[in-house]
Amino acid sequence: SISRHGNMGQVNYSATKAGVQAMAVVWAKEFARYGIRAASIAPGFIGTEMVMAMPEKVRDMMAGNTPLQRLGQPEEIARAYLYLASDDASFVHGAVLSVDGGLVS
Repeated sequence: SISRHGNMGQVNYSATKAGVQAMAVVWAKEFARYGIRAASIAPGFIGTEMVMAMPEKVRDMMAGNTPLQRLGQPEEIARAYLYLASDDASFVHGAVLSVDGGLVS
């Protein structure tokens, strides 16, 4: 969850992630009266195409910094979004769901 803890040299990336999360919190307050829920997801290091194109040494470092000792998979992020969109999350509102293998927990 780079938006909450950042990395050196990534102020622009961190700021945009934090902005998306702030929008979800404000939208939760603004749209609740219309029955519209809002939430966001704060992913950790995920094995996307961009990450998998990085040198193995860098990927190993990312995984090593994650308490679960691995990169997340894109499907794990997709399942988190499916949960938030489901009736199972009908009282989840304005939340930032960390899907990060314990990185910032």
